[in-house]
Amino acid sequence: MNPDESQLQYPFDDQLPAPGRALEVAPGLRWLRMPLPFALDHINLWLLRDRDVESGREGWAIVDCGIASDATRAAWEQVFANELQGLPVLRVIVTHMHPDHIGLSHWLTERFGVRLWISATDFGAARLASQSTTGFGGDSAAAFMASHGLTHPESVAKVRKRSNYYASMVPQVPARFRRLMEGNELRIGAQAWTCHAGYGHAPEHISLHCPELGVLISGDMVLPRISTNVSVLDIEPEANPLPLYLASIGRMRALPADTLVLPSHGKPFRGLHTRIAQLVAHHDERFAAVLDACAREPQTAASLLPVLFHRVLDLHQTTFAMGESVAHLNALWLRGQLRRERGADGIYRFAPA
Repeated sequence: MNPDESQLQYPFDDQLPAPGRALEVAPGLRWLRMPLPFALDHINLWLLRDRDVESGREGWAIVDCGIASDATRAAWEQVFANELQGLPVLRVIVTHMHPDHIGLSHWLTERFGVRLWISATDFGAARLASQSTTGFGGDSAAAFMASHGLTHPESVAKVRKRSNYYASMVPQVPARFRRLMEGNELRIGAQAWTCHAGYGHAPEHISLHCPELGVLISGDMVLPRISTNVSVLDIEPEANPLPLYLASIGRMRALPADTLVLPSHGKPFRGLHTRIAQLVAHHDERFAAVLDACAREPQTAASLLPVLFHRVLDLHQTTFAMGESVAHLNALWLRGQLRRERGADGIYRFAPA
């Protein structure tokens, strides 16, 4: 959790949208909250009043979808009944390819006969992942985590068994899409929204900024209470996502400091520049802790988990934590501050260069 959270301002205090209902956060912009079956137990979704340019029809744009589950579908059914004012959904916008964001995109686009809007990179990654497994389950993920020191037989077996992890929450992705890119301007209803591409957390995450409303739909790039997961996965084992992520949020400093940030997890807040500085400082502290531990004795990603995460982790959290641990090690290794050696046991260990 963010120890400096008091430096942020929460304009809606402790207000939360009721299940199946929405809370207006700006003119024509409503906040929804859907359940997740994890320790991180919710995702924020957004309804924006929209207008189809070609037909002139009035309706709504949805931003992010929730995972494919009966509970999420039931929550959406309540939203359709309570919050759409009899108007249709005109498009579905997805910030990135992670299951809690794209999971129900096929169901929603089919239900309303509309198009999915997403970056091309994340569309392709989601299509691939929904047809196989990447990153957090299956033989390849188990072997990757074992190579970084997660060798406990029960843990390895559990990771190997999660071969349908992604597809269980994203069983299908729409066959067609509209591409979002850095700098694109979308006209959503009466407002113009600018796309900001971010890297490191997802292949090509799209955040949306509306200067007129003073609002940033940040997705997962900037969260108020927790740090965004930035992981190395088995499909790109030498990836270096942390510098990409830090550079991406650094570019958001160009937005006004008083921007109302609408995150995917946690509550809407003001203090964008402050939160970016906190996230940078957080990772600087982690880099220092990793270097210190490696100076005392060679470390694996698994042996660093207690250094980086000061709490008990369940399996779901451990897989994400392993990805983050490797991300910190890879950044320092590729920066030349650590060297990497693979032992006779097949495990990578890192020590000062």
